[in-house]
Amino acid sequence: MRIFPILAAIAVSAFMYMAIFEREALLNTLGFNGAPPPSEDTTSLSHVADQSLVKVVVQRSQAKQLDSAIVVRGQTAAARQVAVQAETSAIVISPPLRKGARVAEGETLCKLDLGTRDAQQKEAVARHAEAESRVPEAEARVEEAQARLDETLIKLNAAEKLGEGGFSSQTTLASAEAAVAAARANLSSAQAGLSAARSGIQSADAAVAMANAEIDRLTLKAPFAGLLESDTAELGSLLQKGSICAQVIQLDLIKLVGFVPETEVDHVSLGAPARARLATGDRQMQGKVSFISRASDPSTRTFRIEIDVQNTDLSIRDGQTAEIVIASEGVDAHLLPQSALTLNDEGALGVRLIDDADVVNFAPVELIRDTAEGVWVKGLPQEANVIVLGQEYVTAGVTVIPTYREAIQ
Repeated sequence: MRIFPILAAIAVSAFMYMAIFEREALLNTLGFNGAPPPSEDTTSLSHVADQSLVKVVVQRSQAKQLDSAIVVRGQTAAARQVAVQAETSAIVISPPLRKGARVAEGETLCKLDLGTRDAQQKEAVARHAEAESRVPEAEARVEEAQARLDETLIKLNAAEKLGEGGFSSQTTLASAEAAVAAARANLSSAQAGLSAARSGIQSADAAVAMANAEIDRLTLKAPFAGLLESDTAELGSLLQKGSICAQVIQLDLIKLVGFVPETEVDHVSLGAPARARLATGDRQMQGKVSFISRASDPSTRTFRIEIDVQNTDLSIRDGQTAEIVIASEGVDAHLLPQSALTLNDEGALGVRLIDDADVVNFAPVELIRDTAEGVWVKGLPQEANVIVLGQEYVTAGVTVIPTYREAIQ
């Protein structure tokens, strides 16, 4: 018959339940919490009551400042990258430079055939000289017209005075006034001619500048020092306007590009130190945050960040995968053994504490970091007495007998 072992197990389970969860009711039933009879030894009853309390191991924990970090995956990107394009159409007359070659800022990448542009420039220069030669002639005409105007004004003045004395006819006075009006019209025409001559110089200046600019476009230069990511245009090839001469990339300063979730972007600040590890070669690098996007990616709801890293030896390539760790503001946290974590009746993660009266209470915590020494949690007061052994056998409001031990170092 197996009924007796089953009944024994049920009886033991019921006793354990009463001893752990209904301790006070059990003590009242046994008479330990009531007034002792006159003949009972009070000291002996007190000793028995103490033996009924659960013994636990407690750790005195002091909060410490924990440096927090945000971990994202990203990739390397060149600080600069540009496709040098032709601004005019012409035949390439320079030999090509091969990809991978270093180029200095302003170094010639492609040189195009001059064609008839030299003749157009000379024509523009000649027209400029012609326009300049017209200015003295126009200025002389203005001076001549001004002199004639002065002369006619003198004659008009004499005619008016003679007319006042009766020595001149009205016809002579009218003729003098007409001569003054013609002189003024001639002066205005001469001044207009001078303005046109000066405008001709400005137009000639523009034509010369355009001719020079068209010739300058025949030499395509590197906008900055870097490496050629492609061969330059082949000798004899025709470059149309907008055709690519070469790809230039700058890698002595490289960027680490990552995307931070919107829940953590507020913890990242410009200038914050960061480190990264490349997926290949396990290389470590350090830099500072140089850019934080103000607009999120509509599809991922993440924010772009960039970190500047020195790469003077050019060993880091564009487009390598990297794991980025960005330092953020520290938090006060406690280092506890992982076994101290427990769940309350609602399923919340936390630890059980004891107060000065050795009464148990539950405190929810938030897990920050898991290490070999233990787990870092936040949400506890600056100083806390945490039950690290026996917490599964007690509930909130229960009095325990604590044994203290040193905190994790």
